[in-house]
Formats: sequence, C-alpha cells, structure tokens
Amino acid sequence: MNPGDLTALAPLLVTGGAAVVVMLATPLARSHRLIALLALLGLAAGFGSLWLAWPMQARHVTPLLVVDHYALFYMGLVLAAAFIVAMLSFGYMHKRAVKRCEFYILLLAATLGAAVLAASAHFASFFLGLELLSVSLYALVAYQRTSPLGLEAGIKYLVLAGVSSAMLLFGMALVYATAGTMEFEVLARQSGGAAHYGPMMLGGIGLILAGVGFKLSLVPMHLWAPDVYQGAPAPVTAFIATVSKGAVFALLLRYFTSSGFHASETLTGALAAVAIASMAVGNLLALLQENLKRLLAYSSIAHMGYLLVALLASGSLAAAAVTYYLVAYFVTMLGSLGVVTVLSPPDREAEMLTDYRGLAWRRPWTAGVLTAMLLSLAGIPLTAGFVGKFYLLAAGVQSGLWYLVIVLVATSVVGLFFYLRVIVALYRRPEGEEGSPVVRPEGAAAGEPAYRSGRSAPPTREGAILGGLALAGLLVALLALGVYPAPLIRVIEAAVAFLP
Repeated sequence: MNPGDLTALAPLLVTGGAAVVVMLATPLARSHRLIALLALLGLAAGFGSLWLAWPMQARHVTPLLVVDHYALFYMGLVLAAAFIVAMLSFGYMHKRAVKRCEFYILLLAATLGAAVLAASAHFASFFLGLELLSVSLYALVAYQRTSPLGLEAGIKYLVLAGVSSAMLLFGMALVYATAGTMEFEVLARQSGGAAHYGPMMLGGIGLILAGVGFKLSLVPMHLWAPDVYQGAPAPVTAFIATVSKGAVFALLLRYFTSSGFHASETLTGALAAVAIASMAVGNLLALLQENLKRLLAYSSIAHMGYLLVALLASGSLAAAAVTYYLVAYFVTMLGSLGVVTVLSPPDREAEMLTDYRGLAWRRPWTAGVLTAMLLSLAGIPLTAGFVGKFYLLAAGVQSGLWYLVIVLVATSVVGLFFYLRVIVALYRRPEGEEGSPVVRPEGAAAGEPAYRSGRSAPPTREGAILGGLALAGLLVALLALGVYPAPLIRVIEAAVAFLP
C-alpha cells in the first residue's frame, strides 16, 4: 500500500481511529462530555479528510474498495448524518440512567461500516461493511436495557438481520459458483450482462436482493421496521432510517449500474413489483398511525419504494435522482426524528401524536421545524423533498416507466393525508392544558417536577444547545436545497459520473 492509497482511505482511517480513541478514553475518563466531544471531533475530522482524497483520480485500493468521487460523496453524507445524530444524542443520553460513553463507540463503529459499504467494489467488503454496521446496530437498538420495547426490538432486529445475512451469503455463494469472481466489475464482464444470466446466477442475485431488501425495509421484508423504529432510542432510529439505509442504497446503485440489470426483464420486473408494493403498503399502513415513530417507519418504507423507481430508470438522470433524493431524505428524517429526540423526557419517548397536540403554542420553534420536515416528506414546493421527488419523476418519465410514475404520484397523494394529520395536531390549540406533555412523565401529578429523581439527570445546557443547533442546521439545509439546489446537483453529477 502506497501513500496515495493511504490518502484515499483517509476518511475510513480517521473514522476507525476515532472509534479506537473513544474506546480507550472511555474507561479512563468516564466523562460523557469528553467522550461525546471526542466522537464529534472524530466525525468532523473524518469529514474534513474527504478533501484530501477528492482531488485524486478513482483508485482501487486492493480489489475490495474503490475510492472515487461517488464513494467520497456518500462517505461525506454518512459522516455528516452521524455527526448530527451524535449532536442529538448528547442531550438525549444525558437524561437517561444508562452507560452513556459506550454509545459513541458503537455509533462510530456503525458509521465506519456504512462508509465501507459506500466504497465497496467486492462482495467480501460488502459483507464486512454490512456486518460491522449491523452488529453495532444490534447493541444500539437495545441500548436501553430497562426498556421492554427496546429489548424486544433488539431481538427482532438480531433474528431477522441474521436471516437476511444468511440469504446474502448463500446468494454470494451461488454467484461465485457461477462466475468464479466476487468483484463487481469483473462479474459484469464475465457474465456478459444481466441479459445472459442463467438460473443459478438469477437465483443468487435474487437472494442478494432479498437480503438488501431487508436492510432497506422493502415490502415484503419490511415487518421489522415499525417495531424497531418504535423500540430503539430516538437517535438510533434516526441513524437506522438514514445512515444505515443510505449506505446500503449507495452500494446497490453502484452494483446495479455496473451489472447492467436493466437488460434482465426478470430482475427489473421483480424490483418493479417490490417498488409498487412498498409505495402502496408503506403509505396505506401509515394512514391511521397514532405513534409518530411508527408513522415515520411506514413512511420510510414508501420512500424506499420511491427510490426504486429511479433505480429502475435507465436514463442519464437515474443515478443523480437517487442521490439527490437520498440527501433530501436524510435531511428530513434526521429533522423529524431529531424533534422526537429533543422532546423526549427521561422515562419514555415523545412518540404519540397526543404528545404533539398544541406543540406550536408551547414550543413554536420546534413545531415549525417538524412542520417543515413533514412538508418536505410530503413533497411540498420550496422544500428539498419537492425537488427530490420531481427528480425521481423526471427520471421515471425519461425511461418510460409510466406505470411506476403513476403509482408514485397516487401514493404520494395518500401520504399527504397522514403528514397533514400530524401538522394539524401541532397547531391545534390545547384544550385547557398548560405546559407540554412531552416534558412531564406520564401520570405525573400537576405539582410533580418535570424530571424524576434518580440516576437520570435533567437536560443540560450543552445538550439543549447541540440539539437546537442540529435542528437549525437541518432546517437551513432543507430550505436551501428546496430553493437553490443547483450547487448540490453539480456536485452530485460530478460524483455519479464515476459510475459505469
């Protein structure tokens, strides 16, 4: 390995080094503030190191990893999202009677796994990155050991993720037995394109896509998502909804374009059916949800279906549309779940719609942020979500996927209903209530303090500042991408130009 390879791998090396530093500092310091600061500095340094590798040409660092502008862009997206999650986590974790420092070790390890996925060019690095991400998430989902819902969510995620990993491995074995290679580019050349796939190759690819479909919570592999979103701590839910899914989709897009999947009617037909089912099921099941985290879980299922529309498009807009929509999706989901994180009291999550009824009269700034995020998820103009959805429709129309475009539009109209339900609750005047139900334990008497005594602590000034800064930054990004998306589009076009 030469100095150029080390420079190309700088984001991965810095992120991995930050995880090691935090792990060594944890038993020595046992200071939540210090460990959180080290984690934030490590993620910031990893993001800053992207500028060292960006001027370089595409570089294959061993057959396992390819570092090009596409990989660096998604690494930056993953690191930025993890930084926001860490900012939101500080105040959230400080209020809870848990071991706080170890949380950041797992967060950094999961981020490193997601970054490896973005640069993977081989099934081996794909699986290693995926398992590093997944194993860290097992512990993060069940991090609050005293929460029955958290433990249930952790067990469900562990069992179902293990099944999906087995499917992935079996699919990779079938592909290797057929083609004799696990490199994406070599595989595409030797197999002669998806149009020439035999039954064994199609079976292997089908198993791989089924395993990936679990990670993306696509129908019919979606059943874990609502329970895990509800049971996991709010910052972890934000991480799963964005970093975990975004990294897997980045790899899927690279593999899809290099393998020439569009030539196989069998594969594209199956993915089109999955896309339609995900858009329909996700929106319909979210209609009557009273739990905001479960509502966002079903919403994310629908949004992954929207992304499949652009993935199936073969025009020049396809890769750029997927990437831009993912950026918009990251911002909106981090903002929505960030509000849940900021408002959650020590003993429970602020997840029921009743917790948000009349919030605009008590905390107008927070209600405004959540309103903007929900409008973006619905695809309302002047938000990043509108530009992203317009991009998806343009890609689908350019490729003549009219049936998918019609389903996308129809299900988006359905989705508008449940987003508006939440917004109406936010601005409904409280009926004889004073104070916020989300900052008082359930069942507390009128004169009882907002936070119960014990090992948990009231929110710190630092936590409130970090949470407020995170939400403010996300709101600015949301509006900026909706009003003036041209700079980001230029960066995305330069990144996706490295795809085959």
